[in-house]
Amino acid sequence: MARSLVVCACVALLFASWLVAAPHFRESWSQGAAVKTAVVHGSVRNAGGEPEAGATVFLEDEKHAVQAQVITKDDGTFKLTTERAGTYVVRAQKAGWTGDQSEPIRLAAGETKRVDLVMENSAQAPASQPDAGNSGASASDNKNAAAGANGLEFSDEPNFTVAGITDRSNLGLHGSDTTARTSDALARETAGLKSEDAEKRANADAAALKKYAPAMEAESKGDFAAARDLTQKILASGDDAEGHHLLGDIDERANDPLGAVREYERAARMYASEQNYFDWGAELLLHKAPQPAVEVFGKGVSLHPQSARMLAGLGAAQYAVRSYEDAARSLCKAADLKPGDTAAYSYLGQMEKTVAGPLGCAQEKLAEFARQQPANAVANYYYAISLMKRGKEERNGEDSRAAQKLLEKAVSLKPDFGEAFVQLGTVYADRGDFSEAIRNYQRAIAVSPQLSDARYRLSLAYKRTGDETGAKRELAAYQEALKTESAEAEQQGRELKQFMVILKNSPGSTK
Repeated sequence: MARSLVVCACVALLFASWLVAAPHFRESWSQGAAVKTAVVHGSVRNAGGEPEAGATVFLEDEKHAVQAQVITKDDGTFKLTTERAGTYVVRAQKAGWTGDQSEPIRLAAGETKRVDLVMENSAQAPASQPDAGNSGASASDNKNAAAGANGLEFSDEPNFTVAGITDRSNLGLHGSDTTARTSDALARETAGLKSEDAEKRANADAAALKKYAPAMEAESKGDFAAARDLTQKILASGDDAEGHHLLGDIDERANDPLGAVREYERAARMYASEQNYFDWGAELLLHKAPQPAVEVFGKGVSLHPQSARMLAGLGAAQYAVRSYEDAARSLCKAADLKPGDTAAYSYLGQMEKTVAGPLGCAQEKLAEFARQQPANAVANYYYAISLMKRGKEERNGEDSRAAQKLLEKAVSLKPDFGEAFVQLGTVYADRGDFSEAIRNYQRAIAVSPQLSDARYRLSLAYKRTGDETGAKRELAAYQEALKTESAEAEQQGRELKQFMVILKNSPGSTK
């Protein structure tokens, strides 16, 4: 009996203690269950696209109070967490480097967002270096200013060596690789931006133009051997960047890209003008050396941060190495610098079309492109692509209807716009309206008979409507069109000389 009384007393004591503590336990448990941690993750890279370890990354609220901070890992990545919903800025800093911070981002409970930041070495920041062609400054004045302000830049060796030319047909690339084909197209378009050099040359030092006039005349006539010989003779009497850049132009036109890239590098290292750096990077990108191109364009951007085409080249190179978010950031900055130029918007549109998920700032810029140029069929088309992607991701019918209007406008402006008809058909197919989808796929084929995507989608639409004969016919046509597209892409690849690159951080490796 006594033992039972003792047990009862202990139980009563424990129960009384639980009554006192229970509210606290219940409150703690309920709070723990309700709290959902928001996460911001991403990476910090330098202007050359390389990861930056040891940078401090802060998560700051609207009052600039730090809510979380971490140090980036060896691969430049970071992860910040907070239990408070709100609007934040992500900021990175490191001694000896210029910092970077994100646009304000809204974090909801349990939400995860990605932010990528880029920092520049402040010791190499081009605070006052003039470009070639600045009014009142000769090429030699600019060259001396560049050497004085950026001597450290010239002492840095590139992290790669272009060792020779390799046979691209052995690389296993196929014309059906959409990303590879888009990358090749962007590389060609970036090389086309070199046409801006003509304007820069016209504004360059008159003495330099006069000095190389005979060589330039021979080049313009297609006599590349004579142009090279004349340029080398002039350089023998006085070495300068202008002569090496001219040799690069001559070699590229004479189908000697290895000679061209080496001359462009010499020119850039002698005089780090915007033109010299851009042409060096464009040559690397054109001949399938995207990682070195990222490095060169990245340094070019740090030296010439107001160059929209340098940022466009960097974006194209980052896309080629599959750094899609970095590419979008570079191109959005290029669009901000030069809103009236179509290059950055066009690059963003081509990327948005091939990448699975929406690209950062791409939709905002493509919307801006369409507003700026309402009569441009391509501008309407790319904005429609962006809206279609968001509409599918968020199941938003309003985006789908807006995309339809943009596509209808695009084909009215450009009646032979086969790809726009394909996307218009896809809008209808996604709604289950296969008769309208079929009609638009047929219109796409009528204006672009070899468009494989139109054939494939038409085959699927016929199958959904029970037309097995039509489905088989279009599937066979699709396979033939795909063979033609692949053969053309592979032929272009065989004709293009590709650089064999050795990366110094991976001795003996080739890319």
